[in-house]
Amino acid sequence: MIIIDRFEGDIAVLETDSGMVQVSRSCISSDAQEGDVLRTENGVYLPDREATEARRAAVRSKLNMLRRNGNG
Repeated sequence: MIIIDRFEGDIAVLETDSGMVQVSRSCISSDAQEGDVLRTENGVYLPDREATEARRAAVRSKLNMLRRNGNG
């Protein structure tokens, strides 16, 4: 899985299964945002909206569980 960790000027820092990597922001679709899950197509990173929403829903669920258990 590839996730946008952050943008630093013209560089995008991506979290991958192999660790953190930096790529030129020009290699990423202009509508991609921090936290988006990406897929590659023809050498360009594109947001995978379904995977991004599924990941965000899983994180929300874990956060809600922690709050219900009094740990958050």
